[in-house]
Amino acid sequence: MKALIPIPKIIERLQFENPWWLTDAIQQEYKSLNARLYFDLFYPFVAEKKVKRAVVLMGPRRVGKTVMLYHAIDKLISEGTESRNVCFISIDNPIYIHLSLEALLQLYQQAAGMASLDGCFVFFDEIQYLKDWERHLKILVDTYPNTKFIVSGSAAAALRRQSTESGAGRFTDFLLPPLTFHEYIHLKRLTRLIQDGTIIFANKEVPFPETHDIKAVNEAFIHYLNFGGYPEVVLSEAIQSDVSRFVRNDIIDKVLLRDLPSLYGIKDVQELNRFFSYLAYNTGREFSYETIANESGMAKDLIRRYLEYLEAAFLIRVLHKVDINAKHLKRIVQFKVYLTNSSLRTALFAPTAETDPEMGNMVETALLAQWMHRERMDLAYARWKQGRIEGEVDLISLSPKNFKALWAVEIKWSNKEFHYPKELKSLLKFCSENKLEHALVTTRDTKGVNQLEHLTLTFVPSALYAYNTGKKTLEKKVAESSIGGL
Repeated sequence: MKALIPIPKIIERLQFENPWWLTDAIQQEYKSLNARLYFDLFYPFVAEKKVKRAVVLMGPRRVGKTVMLYHAIDKLISEGTESRNVCFISIDNPIYIHLSLEALLQLYQQAAGMASLDGCFVFFDEIQYLKDWERHLKILVDTYPNTKFIVSGSAAAALRRQSTESGAGRFTDFLLPPLTFHEYIHLKRLTRLIQDGTIIFANKEVPFPETHDIKAVNEAFIHYLNFGGYPEVVLSEAIQSDVSRFVRNDIIDKVLLRDLPSLYGIKDVQELNRFFSYLAYNTGREFSYETIANESGMAKDLIRRYLEYLEAAFLIRVLHKVDINAKHLKRIVQFKVYLTNSSLRTALFAPTAETDPEMGNMVETALLAQWMHRERMDLAYARWKQGRIEGEVDLISLSPKNFKALWAVEIKWSNKEFHYPKELKSLLKFCSENKLEHALVTTRDTKGVNQLEHLTLTFVPSALYAYNTGKKTLEKKVAESSIGGL
């Protein structure tokens, strides 16, 4: 065991990081924080002992992964797990440099006075700071079949790539995304604003949230657009007053200037930084490699790599285009780029007001962000040109079986389209070409149904659509997890 720090000092640090060995309770600073709604979905993976797999908690920086680990520890102890059978180790602490996971495991056993590690739960936070972490973790899973390992990390690009390549059959990945609007409403204790309701869609009544105070819901939604992606920002007015420093310095800069360069050997970090700022300012815009190259002066191959890196790090989402018949183009020339969290734009530039011209793109970005939490969904946007007439539909879902359009959504931050539905010419044309009899349009605050010949348009406020998408996504994940036996 090679250690640059004396072993007694490392043991002292381990004991400091695990106060529950003496108190049977996690630190009050973590205990007092509200759990994210995703916690109830995550915890069964932690507590499950029959499946001999490590749990890999992935996600962007500052979305609450460490807090979620502490809440899991708290629940394990409250449910009867012996407190010394739970160990938390933050790998990014310099005191652990050059120590392998197995060496740390042995030091935990020594620090806690354990005769055996059977039945123990070991949490490694910020796992990406250990070189070849996935190989080390795989060995631990095989060597200690009666010990449960839970790891987390923020360098999402490394975690997703390496866990899938090296941990097949040994790891269970769990993605913790930025806050959904549904979670935001719960964290801010604003659930009184929203009640269960229904809308008419596809000729039937379906569950959909409603409100008696759409003005207050929209105020919360605009606040969410600007500050809503990260629990600490949502709950702290002090951070909101200086959101640029918190989000930019602690989230954006660490990913762009440290994580991605170290993973991919990027030498010109300022170029990557400028490229991300350019994308963030234009979130929701349609791009082409040609236009980006002309506007940025960057080579097309470099643009492709940077887009791939930023998407792997959960900073952006690239949405591909289909034509009027919902067909993917053989050659990807044009695409849209969205921030995975609209508040990243606020951190780089300034908060967006309700009447600002970029409000439409911010709403579109926020609504796309709710769908990004869904796996195994083929989402796209439609854009085409027939003669001199161009058309576009904001969001399309494609069938995984035959790639036909399942539904279409037009995202608006106005009520005009409800009163003049025939102005939605692109949506009407797309639905006609793809034999869709129903479509949905978001508004600022209007709800209702309009019938146009063979097409029924359902209009709902954008904020309620965002809330419903996040809520249904979480319910779907819980149902899928239950089916899996957890």
